[in-house]
Amino acid sequence: MKEIKAYIRCKKAEEVVHALEDAGVSGVTLIDVMAVGPNIDPKNYKYSIDCVEKYQEVAKLEVICRDEDVDRLVNVIREAAYTGMQGDGIISVSDIDRVVKIRTGEVNEAAL
Repeated sequence: MKEIKAYIRCKKAEEVVHALEDAGVSGVTLIDVMAVGPNIDPKNYKYSIDCVEKYQEVAKLEVICRDEDVDRLVNVIREAAYTGMQGDGIISVSDIDRVVKIRTGEVNEAAL
């Protein structure tokens, strides 16, 4: 199993979630976060007293999927999140050793 994490523009989050749903994904986690670094969109950053840096509000999207679905879902996310401008975001993929569904006790792919 794999975990896909994508940091995308907030304004593209709804489009990406709908694209994933159309691709058969039933569970997505979406979190508002702040991105700090050299690759943020220069037109959309703000200054934060807390961070003492410029930052951009972005959406963090997380999906756990079967190994055979990862390339297809990465492409779905990339295509739906793309604007062609600096700050479009980044996608990472990590291995997941075990998933347990709290309510049923189902494990790994059965828990998805």
